[in-house]
Amino acid sequence: MKKIIFIDRDGTLIVEPPDDFQVDSLEKLEFLPGVFRNMYLISLIPGFELVMVSNQDGLGSPGYPFAAYYQVQQKVLKAFENEGITFSGIHIDSSMPEDNAPTRKPGTGMLTAYLGGDYNLEESFVIGDRITDVELAFNLGCKAILLNPDDLKAELDGQGLLPACALITSQWDDIYAFLATTIRSASIERITKETSIKICLNLDGTGKSNISTGLGFFDHMLEQISR
Repeated sequence: MKKIIFIDRDGTLIVEPPDDFQVDSLEKLEFLPGVFRNMYLISLIPGFELVMVSNQDGLGSPGYPFAAYYQVQQKVLKAFENEGITFSGIHIDSSMPEDNAPTRKPGTGMLTAYLGGDYNLEESFVIGDRITDVELAFNLGCKAILLNPDDLKAELDGQGLLPACALITSQWDDIYAFLATTIRSASIERITKETSIKICLNLDGTGKSNISTGLGFFDHMLEQISR
């Protein structure tokens, strides 16, 4: 089954202006530190598709004409494409918060195509900079990665969203390291009439192990492998 990394745009891939929260001109366009290097590495992790999901308040209105958005969006996509990073899907909602549109994050109206049986949402992720991105992950049944320099744990806990948040960080380097570690681990259990075996393996671990086979010498030999 396919797995998805849903990625917010403003504040996650590019810097979100603190005054009007709209990147509506090339003069405002600035990419977050480390985003290209880490997004490229993430794109190499097998089994994931990259999907952009963004709220663009009032897109198409006189205050935010589509032409202004399109110029910035094409520059963003081309910059990532030049680094070998492509998105299998791009979903943009143009409503305002007061519209309460089902397509607006954290609603899942834009993403119904991913709610079917072809996708493994339990092992998918939403990466974003706002609590609404964590809420989107919760609504989709995904895990969230919150890219934000502020300590939002208390607020997340108050909204019952902390369990949905797999990682909180201010650095893209941490996001790739977390995803790489998550992917390069596995747990397998095999039970037969004669044996009951369970192993949990993390290829990016520290070499420490906790082994108990009932045979001391066998434990010792397996510990050499873990180191």
